[in-house]
Amino acid sequence: MEYSTGNIGRVFTVRLDHGDDILSELEGLAVSENIKSAMFMMLGAVKEANLVVGPKTNDVPPDPQWAKFNDAHELIGIGNIFWEEGKPKIHLHSAAGRGDSVKTGCLRGESDVFMVVEIFIMEIAGISASRIFDPNRGFAPVTFLDRS
Repeated sequence: MEYSTGNIGRVFTVRLDHGDDILSELEGLAVSENIKSAMFMMLGAVKEANLVVGPKTNDVPPDPQWAKFNDAHELIGIGNIFWEEGKPKIHLHSAAGRGDSVKTGCLRGESDVFMVVEIFIMEIAGISASRIFDPNRGFAPVTFLDRS
């Protein structure tokens, strides 16, 4: 286990409107506001999205299993923002439901808002962390550049 301690910095309340792309908008906000480390919660609805719903097998590095939908689903999610290779990387796990069907996974690629999505971002101040790709794991975990 590795960890670092910090404090809550700025807090952002964000509204995304019908047709906005969740991941793209969050990346743009992170750049324009220079958000280097943060966690966020969100709720609303999406009309189209791609989710990684687990690995196909229990091997590392994983071969992702995908679920895609292109009809309106209610959405709730939690995620974080850290930078990787000079740009913000959004890691967002969410549950999306329509009727009796619920999909849960890591939101990646297209994520078009249906009506509205509200996001509450809490910046983490006082830490230095980024995502650094680990070829043995097949992904870029958060790496703490200084430990406090």
